[in-house]
Amino acid sequence: MIEELRRRIAASATAPFAHAPYPLAHTLEHEGDPGLLGPGSVSWMVIADSAAFVGGIRGLLVQAAHPEVVAGVGDHSRYREDPLGRLSRTSAYIGATTFGAMPEVEQAIRQVQRIHRPVRGVSSRGVQYTADDPGFSAWVHNALTDSFLSTHLAYGGIPISPSEADRFVVEQTRIGALLGADPMPETRAELSSWIQNHPDLAPSPGMDEAVDFLTDPPLPLGVKLGYRVLLEAAIVTIPERIRDILGVTPALGAATVGRSAVAGLRWALGYSPSWRLALERCHHEVPERLFKQRPRVV
Repeated sequence: MIEELRRRIAASATAPFAHAPYPLAHTLEHEGDPGLLGPGSVSWMVIADSAAFVGGIRGLLVQAAHPEVVAGVGDHSRYREDPLGRLSRTSAYIGATTFGAMPEVEQAIRQVQRIHRPVRGVSSRGVQYTADDPGFSAWVHNALTDSFLSTHLAYGGIPISPSEADRFVVEQTRIGALLGADPMPETRAELSSWIQNHPDLAPSPGMDEAVDFLTDPPLPLGVKLGYRVLLEAAIVTIPERIRDILGVTPALGAATVGRSAVAGLRWALGYSPSWRLALERCHHEVPERLFKQRPRVV
């Protein structure tokens, strides 16, 4: 019965991300390739942890506080019509750039660049935007980096030291550089300050729509209940200034409940099978006790 419960939780948690091809299906063909970050990176462990589910939600919320960035998403993406597809593609991009061999990293970057090329317009406050603008790219990239790090520090299963937190930030700049993001802070403190004090943040109609969507996405009821707990766990880690802009308030006890929920996910899922697969590709020792799922390789 316990094993059946574990399988059900795992299936429910991973189903929303199964609407795009698995990005590492052929990664073992690139034998020995460490990719952009490598098996000694902090990033492999952080992104592989179940706390990254919370980090992804937080990242999307924080990104929405920038009027030009959220206008680009609202005007040019199909997230309303195909929310699970967009979620899956975003997850695939993160998985490929984090754990992929270099050909897989480069393919993921080219795909994003192709999608971004026609994304341009004018925001609700009359500011022109293009998706390849270094500053706008930096907001998207840095918001994700800050979110994955913040939620890992709050809910992660393997503690990291202050120096490892700084290493994570530096490692993530390698990904942002491939998309031309600038500036990219290189310490946790600098990154946190840059996010919290960014001068361009403000409410906007696109933000309201994105927040409404993220707080009540079209998910099956059982999945939505679990999602809501992770959402509240994400909100409580967002800086107060940005929460005020977004118009969100954390529920009482959100951090405590979130910590238990993430621990439950970790029990059901183990760490990401993409981490295991990347370790195998690099002929690196695999800590078997951390993994409960097999990678979807061809």
